[in-house]
Amino acid sequence: MALFDSLDLRGVRLPNRIVVSPMCQYSALDGCAGDWHSIHWGQLLLSSAGLFIIEATAVTAQGRITPGDLGLYDDATEGALGERLARVRRQAPPMKVGLQLAHAGRKASSRAPWEGGQAIEPHEGGWTAIAPSPIAIRPTEPAPAAMDGASLDATRAAFADTARRADRIGLDALEIHMAHGYLLHEFLSPLANARGDAYGGSFQNRVRFPLEVFDAVRAAWPQDKPLGARLSCTDWVEGGWTLDESVELARRLVARGADWIDCSSGGGSPAQKIPLGPGYQVPFAREIKRATRATTMAVGLITEPAQAEAIVASGDADLIAMARAFLWNPRWPWHAAAALGGKVLAPRQYWRSVPHDAQTAFGELKVGQR
Repeated sequence: MALFDSLDLRGVRLPNRIVVSPMCQYSALDGCAGDWHSIHWGQLLLSSAGLFIIEATAVTAQGRITPGDLGLYDDATEGALGERLARVRRQAPPMKVGLQLAHAGRKASSRAPWEGGQAIEPHEGGWTAIAPSPIAIRPTEPAPAAMDGASLDATRAAFADTARRADRIGLDALEIHMAHGYLLHEFLSPLANARGDAYGGSFQNRVRFPLEVFDAVRAAWPQDKPLGARLSCTDWVEGGWTLDESVELARRLVARGADWIDCSSGGGSPAQKIPLGPGYQVPFAREIKRATRATTMAVGLITEPAQAEAIVASGDADLIAMARAFLWNPRWPWHAAAALGGKVLAPRQYWRSVPHDAQTAFGELKVGQR
């Protein structure tokens, strides 16, 4: 069973290839984790996935998508995230936990999805977003401020500072968000980047700032801890970012020490036309893995154990990341183990829940054992 094979990423061993994909909760207060996060993390830490990646976490207050975004950019946000996560982890079976470093760019200062997701004007409590160029994602929204040299320096430093904070609170892995129309993807895509300096125009220039951010984080993050990157492998828009460009960027990221490439797509333009279907993004993971030999993560409408097993067993991807599937079924790995005959670590308080005919093998452990 390929899905339940272990995988070593630097000094971190994942017991299986199942990843809880980062999922924004829009439920923080001034960037600080709260009661909702404790409940949410607790469910997912009982899932027996190989890796749980905490939601896109802002590296600056200005870089939050919404006022409710989780942050890790000062002592208050570090204390809240670190204390709550440590408390929940002590009660759960051992699981590797990562965090996604993010900056929203021109998508910042927005309402939560259940409030419509539109931009919040400054007079309504919003703030001015920053981006590579003063191009709004929609004509009806205010244009962001174009980043100057000082802003580039400060943002690069903020990513590195958040990486150091993540290490201090005991996180095992990091992923840099370069996808879904947020700041680093905006530098990559011609749809959002119209700069005329060394950070715009050619492919070489458009990848420059994302690679500088990666280098700064890799230097700040311990060498024995893995670091990955999430890419939107295509904008799904004519004239936008392409899969061929993603392959070349992945090659450069791996050369700089990236331990996996998380292969997503879209999010940069309302003009995108995405052909949704089961596993619709798996070909991106397959092509990047084939062309670069990178460790890849497949994500997007992967919901069934047999489907996930086939993707890993065929070599199309090394890891399977799921988001909505975990919200619907936080015990997805248990059920996949039952279907495929795999083994998971689960709290012994729940062992009696396993149906008699299930093939799942629960590991022997004590609650809180690390």
